[in-house]
Amino acid sequence: MPASRFYPCFSSFSFRLALLAALLLPALRAAETDRPPLLALCAAYPPEMAALRAEFGAQPEQGFTETRIKGLSFWRGRVGRHEVVLFRTGVSLVNAAYQLQIALERFPITAVLFAGVAGGVDPSLQVGDVVIPERWAYHAEAAYLNPDGKGGHVLPSFLRPKVENFGMIFPNEVAATRDGEADFRRIPAFPADPALLAAARRAVTKLPTLRAGGRTVAVSVGGTGVAGPVFLDHAEYREWVFRVWQARCADMESTALAHVAWSNQVPILIVRGLSDLAGAQRGANPIDTHEAPVSGVAARVLRAVVEEL
Repeated sequence: MPASRFYPCFSSFSFRLALLAALLLPALRAAETDRPPLLALCAAYPPEMAALRAEFGAQPEQGFTETRIKGLSFWRGRVGRHEVVLFRTGVSLVNAAYQLQIALERFPITAVLFAGVAGGVDPSLQVGDVVIPERWAYHAEAAYLNPDGKGGHVLPSFLRPKVENFGMIFPNEVAATRDGEADFRRIPAFPADPALLAAARRAVTKLPTLRAGGRTVAVSVGGTGVAGPVFLDHAEYREWVFRVWQARCADMESTALAHVAWSNQVPILIVRGLSDLAGAQRGANPIDTHEAPVSGVAARVLRAVVEEL
């Protein structure tokens, strides 16, 4: 075919394709905007997942279907008027971040809701109490530094400490970015979603009496939670975490989940029941005794929040 004939034909095809795209794109965007909400309900490890599935009835006989992605199970179905997908994040910051990102990329998730256990850091709290923090910080994003031989430490030039150190551990805020940001910026703490927090506050006023560990537990919304790559069971470190962040609880996943949600601009809310006191107890940590019943209490609180949405 002569070049003089080919290019007009190609141009005509390109024009038609562009016109079709221009006509369809608004409809596609409207369909995406109008899609029904899909709530991600997640927990980190078996006791938490068992409580979540029991509370929300996520079983095949109740209409839930399983999808396997990269070795992970995602259970999708309906709870009341809500479409939901349940999955396990795994324990640790890396697992939580990786697995939530997979979920957000494979499913049209409109909000992330987590329920599980944590160590209590706020000395006013007791085992079994449930906290729903407004924000999440990393407690172990830090520089570990050599002593300077004069009672201090050798600080690298990039580090300008903003808070008290714990011996050789000098906290440092993480940098993060997302669509629309010009560059990475320091984020002291990642926020829970205001609308979900409002739903949680409404739900708390309607909860029946909840019990765990032989006592009536308190459920509260607000304050700061922290997470890091360690199982925290150290009284002095716990006291330091409370002084620096006024933290209510500590775990191994939540800040990574809040970080990923922030980066993807997806609302998130995290409910944590206190299975232990992060080292404030005498003797062995009691998490093994309390993780199952407290997971159940946290899942019940999350169910009440979902019912408010």
